[in-house]
Amino acid sequence: MKEYKYKINGNLYKVAVGDTDDNLVQVEVNGVPYKVELDKAPAAKVAAVRPSAAPRTATGEKVIAKPAATSGAGAPVKAPLPGTVIAVNVKVGDTVKAADTVVLLEAMKMENAIHAGRDGRVAAVNVAAGDSVLEGAVLVTLE
Repeated sequence: MKEYKYKINGNLYKVAVGDTDDNLVQVEVNGVPYKVELDKAPAAKVAAVRPSAAPRTATGEKVIAKPAATSGAGAPVKAPLPGTVIAVNVKVGDTVKAADTVVLLEAMKMENAIHAGRDGRVAAVNVAAGDSVLEGAVLVTLE
């Protein structure tokens, strides 16, 4: 039993709280035993959260671009982290410098400028604005 001392309106009360059985509690106030019934709080309902499905195209294919196996031709510009393509700043045939921004990628509510990384000519653009990409996905291929 836990014992407490309370002073209410100048009167001292010694309260001992005993065992709890469901919503009934054994309480002793100044040596007089009482059975106290507690209100039952309604049980909180927790709804199961279902994960949303990956977006799909009209043909049913997934929108997320997976990292592609690189062939020997050209130098790939890869996504450094997963995100959504905001803009593609180049097209096939454009000449780029190493510091040029080729793709704007939104990840974690931040815009990330993806640079070419080397001088060259754009051989292929593998993404479009609005595409979701995974880390390592080839965004642009340079010659």
